[in-house]
Amino acid sequence: MTADCGRTSDTMVPGAEEPDPKGPTSASASGVSPLPVRAQTSDTVVPGAEGRDTKGPTSASVSGVSPLPVRALHREAERARGWLESGVWRPDAADAEAAARVLARLTAPLPRRGAAWARARAVDRDRRLQRIWRSAVHHLDAGAVSPPAAALLAAVARAYVPWYGTPNPPPAAAAPRYPVPSGSAAPEGAAARGAATRDAADRPEAPPTDAGEALLPGLTDVFTALAAPAPPGTGGRHPAAVTWRTRYAGRFRHYGRPARHVWTADTFRCPGCSNADGPWTVVCDWRRVTLGCPCGLTTDRHGLTFSEVFLVLPDA
Repeated sequence: MTADCGRTSDTMVPGAEEPDPKGPTSASASGVSPLPVRAQTSDTVVPGAEGRDTKGPTSASVSGVSPLPVRALHREAERARGWLESGVWRPDAADAEAAARVLARLTAPLPRRGAAWARARAVDRDRRLQRIWRSAVHHLDAGAVSPPAAALLAAVARAYVPWYGTPNPPPAAAAPRYPVPSGSAAPEGAAARGAATRDAADRPEAPPTDAGEALLPGLTDVFTALAAPAPPGTGGRHPAAVTWRTRYAGRFRHYGRPARHVWTADTFRCPGCSNADGPWTVVCDWRRVTLGCPCGLTTDRHGLTFSEVFLVLPDA
């Protein structure tokens, strides 16, 4: 495999983009949002938990602490807000288009159902969050957005990774399976051992739907600003890429989708020594990702997409 991380094939990462829904939203958000809403930025009404949740409040609504991996999301959302408000970041057409697509998912209304459809309503809520995850991953891996937009999309994808297979799992054994970070950053030693992650497909409990919906108002605020038309006579510009570096002991897998319901999975191995388990030194500037092997070889010719690297790393 010789593709850079920012380039992908024509295959989509789990679940191809569906047409974005049209029309206004119809309900207001509830719960505690880990991403504070700035009222002056957007007048958009966000659909949160329309109707009473029969399962009761989650820890997010009681304590304000989200059970989701949102540390990177907090950082990137606040960074994006500051850049947008100061004018350091003026999104170009690619950034604005991707933001508008994700925004449509964030503000999509739930189908109207009667009281007898409680179970279907629960599925509808999770399906909306799954579509947000799919949209973020799709635009992240397409490689067309700027580095700050890629960083924000990656953080959104990480926060919503519990929904990558819920409620609609990829119908193939070789389809992607992503580890779900614990929600808080692990110390460096634990991160290197991969101790802070576990496979979402092996988790018996349902994803924390209330916590996922609690993120919607703050994310809508950010993506509304990002998707806003540029002032007349101005061109796009973005701040310098923020490079990050970490170490990871584990395997990276590249997924292909040669046909409908057919997936392939290949494990990346060091081209110098065939090591597959690291520990890897991962360096990313949101244009490309380089992987450094303990044998001393460093390469960006691994064929992995951004999501295939970022979503297996612990939240930090």
